Amino acid sequence: MNRPVPVDGPGPPPSPVLADVMREVGQGDQQAFSTLYDALAPMVFGLVVRVLRDRAQSEEVAQEVMIDLWRQAARYRPEAGSVRTWAATVAHRRAVDRVRSAQAATDREHAQAAREHTTAYDEVAEQVETRLESEQVRRCLRGLTELQRQAVTLAYYRGLTYREVAETLHTPLPTIKTRMRDGLVRLRDCMGVTT
Repeated sequence: MNRPVPVDGPGPPPSPVLADVMREVGQGDQQAFSTLYDALAPMVFGLVVRVLRDRAQSEEVAQEVMIDLWRQAARYRPEAGSVRTWAATVAHRRAVDRVRSAQAATDREHAQAAREHTTAYDEVAEQVETRLESEQVRRCLRGLTELQRQAVTLAYYRGLTYREVAETLHTPLPTIKTRMRDGLVRLRDCMGVTT
């Protein structure tokens, strides 16, 4: 029967207990942080990449998590859970925050694009509507008598009062008022305005 032959000499060094390493990191021990980094970085990166699904962003977030662990090491409490669980929680939160931040940025961009598109559409629609209304007014003005068109044009396009229109056309004021009233009634009917 063959049995394994013992190898003389030291074996691999025993793996450190992460809670002890974390305590040392909390005291500012850089060598302990190097040990912690080697022990946790692969797990942190794997968790982050599963959430983000983007290698470059995952590397960045994993580095941020490891820096957080360095900064917050003194706050670690073994009774609250293992170092791996704590690191996984920090990593998951960071990754989810990055996803939410990216989604919020995308939502803002879409909203801005929609506002710009709507504004452009509204401006075009308004211009078209104004042109159509202007064309309809010109068409309706052509339907007035020459005397009515003169009176309405002076009053509404040049801003003259009824009295000034009467003086400009050398026509009595009551006659101008009648022309204006009749011209405006015809314009209203032509434009389809209901009162």
